[in-house]
Amino acid sequence: MDKDKLQGMDKTGYCLLPNFYTPDELTELHEILRIFHHNWIADNRDFYQQRAINSAYLTGKKYLQSAQRKRLFDFLASHKLMEIVTAILANDVCFMNTQLFFDPVQNEQKNYWHRDPQYHLTLQQQQEALTGPRVMHVRIPLVKEHGLELVPGSHRQWDTQEELQVRLEQEGHKNHEDLSSGLAVPLNVGDVLVFNANMIHRGLYGNDRLALDILFCDPIPELLQFVDESCLPEDGFLNILDNGKAFSNTLKIKASINQQQNGH
Repeated sequence: MDKDKLQGMDKTGYCLLPNFYTPDELTELHEILRIFHHNWIADNRDFYQQRAINSAYLTGKKYLQSAQRKRLFDFLASHKLMEIVTAILANDVCFMNTQLFFDPVQNEQKNYWHRDPQYHLTLQQQQEALTGPRVMHVRIPLVKEHGLELVPGSHRQWDTQEELQVRLEQEGHKNHEDLSSGLAVPLNVGDVLVFNANMIHRGLYGNDRLALDILFCDPIPELLQFVDESCLPEDGFLNILDNGKAFSNTLKIKASINQQQNGH
């Protein structure tokens, strides 16, 4: 693995690692995610049919059996994956969540440019977040897909006028319009794409995409307060993982948050 390439993310906001996994290394993961996806659709049929493009909380207990969850935790806490994550976020990295991305059922549904924090931060706070703690997506495609389109460097640079008007649909613009600064990053099975959640990006639909995103972050309580504890491994799982530091770091911070909230 090229650690220099990963550390260069500070400039561009993203890093593509081609052929990081062999197809065989992803076979079991693909099987587990198909089971999750099937069960999630059955439970969220209207949302799926109308507008959904992703699901979340894959490591929870609702849609996977215990043995399937354990195999998923094994993958997420593998030395191979954690080597990428710690090269970027260091050993105090924390696990946040998982998401599964797929194509919308409605063919006319458009993709959209966004920064992840725009859905819970004001415009000024979004600007301040560019110099704040990091949240990283690790995307692992399970089929060959069009991938993502990114604006390189936008994790540290504020929007140009064009970018802001399109992203926030100002002055008659729509958030699905092409940006002159966009860079498409197609993905093959086995590739891994790491990118900063602050950067301007959009998913590119098509090819019946099925991609796992794992979200990691710096050890900041404000980022971790909403982590669903049911998605974290129990002691019986945690103790046998190859490299469970991202989970154990999150659990420690969550325990501290809970103590403070309970007045202890």
